Amino acid sequence: MSSTDTTNSAAHGSSARTAPGASVRAGAPEPTGVRTTRVPWQAKYLVLALIWGSSFLLMKVGLRTLAPLQISGLRIYAGTATLLALLAATGGRLPRERRTWGHLTVSGIFLTVLPFSLFALGEERVSSALAGIGNATTPIAALFFALLLLPSDRLSPRKVAAVLIGFVGVVVILQPWEATGRPDLLGFGMTLVAGACYGLGWTYNRRHLGGADLGGLSMPTALLVVGSVLMVPVILVWWALHRDTYPAPWSGHADPTGGAGLTPLLCVLTLGIVGTGLAYMLQFDVVRGAGATVSTTVTYLIPVVSVVLGVLVLDEHLAWPQLVGAAIVLVSAVVVGMPGRRRRAPGGQPA
Repeated sequence: MSSTDTTNSAAHGSSARTAPGASVRAGAPEPTGVRTTRVPWQAKYLVLALIWGSSFLLMKVGLRTLAPLQISGLRIYAGTATLLALLAATGGRLPRERRTWGHLTVSGIFLTVLPFSLFALGEERVSSALAGIGNATTPIAALFFALLLLPSDRLSPRKVAAVLIGFVGVVVILQPWEATGRPDLLGFGMTLVAGACYGLGWTYNRRHLGGADLGGLSMPTALLVVGSVLMVPVILVWWALHRDTYPAPWSGHADPTGGAGLTPLLCVLTLGIVGTGLAYMLQFDVVRGAGATVSTTVTYLIPVVSVVLGVLVLDEHLAWPQLVGAAIVLVSAVVVGMPGRRRRAPGGQPA
């Protein structure tokens, strides 16, 4: 996660990870301060889809020896350390205004602590493939919260229909007509709420931090710094309630699969360093190379990657209603993310 992303903020003047499926404008100002490489943006785009799509697999493996909140905490701390190092290497700096940090605190709740924790908690009950599908509802949530927080945004009939179709897809996935064999309601619900957190967080960012971007990695680094601070009391409270099982906040539990003890830890570190750190730089380069609109389409590949990896690597299985429901949700998300028709002036030119 994902969920799940930098493009939305970069396109509106606030840099960070792209809000999956969030609305952005092509040709919006691009952040400065980070030099792009000569690697084609298409290659970075595919790498991003693989990185963010594989995050659900990495969390699933991490759960073998780590608790969900340990995974979200380690992910945030590893990503923060990575971005702080990159920020220093590129000569960037963190924001200094108190107002900016206040808004970043709100964003940090909905873009780091809550979604990272809920996805890991949800994967205790559902497969990594299904968790990736839950993340696909983010653009639908982003549209809903944009209507509440951004008065200038308007909801076209086409997008109203897309939102309703998306809810139908979620119902199909949950299979309420089945008494047995359907996904765990609480687990899948957690992934849906996690995706909705991304939609709310990035909409809030767009409204309150659009003019606070310093360029480069400043805002995404600041966002993770705030997330690191917020995660401290969460970890301590969790540990206080589970001291009988975990002697220390960083203590793990035995791997029920009998696998190598370091593998889950390495997976979570990879999730933090690569999926929450280095992926930010790649996303900025895709925005610069292809524009914000193209970069948001990586959102639609993430569930595909999570399903393929879950089936091939973890031998997970999805029932046909879950596959059909996932297809419905993805189609809905694509329609929600499509730009609206431009109004034409009397002379026939776009207004």
